[in-house]
Amino acid sequence: MKNHIVSLYDYTGVAVEPWARAGYDCYCYDIQHTEESETVRYEGGGSITKVKMDLQETMKDDKGFEFYPFIFKLLKRHSYKTHMVLAFPVCTDLAVSGAPHFKFKAEKNPRFQIEATDHAKACAMLASLLESKFMVENPVSRLATLWRKPDYCFQPFEYGGYIPETEADHPLYPEYIAPRDAYSKKTCLWTGGGFRLPKKKPVDCESFGSSRQHRKLGGKSMRTKNIRSATPRGFARAVFEANKMEVTR
Repeated sequence: MKNHIVSLYDYTGVAVEPWARAGYDCYCYDIQHTEESETVRYEGGGSITKVKMDLQETMKDDKGFEFYPFIFKLLKRHSYKTHMVLAFPVCTDLAVSGAPHFKFKAEKNPRFQIEATDHAKACAMLASLLESKFMVENPVSRLATLWRKPDYCFQPFEYGGYIPETEADHPLYPEYIAPRDAYSKKTCLWTGGGFRLPKKKPVDCESFGSSRQHRKLGGKSMRTKNIRSATPRGFARAVFEANKMEVTR
């Protein structure tokens, strides 16, 4: 049976934690992880394994065709076992919030947005080859024109109700992320393979257009990027509830 969850461009593992607690074996791939794979096991029988991998690396075959090595590596590891592929490709070169910098970036590399779009499309390609459900997440971005229009859009506070009051504070970034994801950030999803959008359970939004992440965090450090792009816990739990299946081993 399919019992793997593959999560791409996933540093924190927040997106897969509900799956791991329910018995799924989850694999988070990101270039920020350490060279040695790290596995955490949960009482429900599942696990989260974090693996260092460059998901943007491309190579050329003997005929000059460009390909992504990670697709072949993950097909070999997860074929016929993957229930869901989650992907959070880097949005720096695509998000409309970065539009003031696009001209300068284009002068250095005219293909910078095409390349960034290809990285996102490669995630969907992997899911298609694995014949699994998938979800590619990005903020409002150029993906809508360079790839295709998103299938869904949501705000984090719309799923905050999936987080119990007793777990309101964020376990990793309580100072920067509002309790129960009570913040706004329009986020888009490109989905397929039978992905189901979960039902909303909204909480009162702390503030529209001015989340703690943006008020308290500045600069371009990797830590800032990780916090600002952290998967909303409520939405992660909601996706699990809407798309889970019985795990057999």
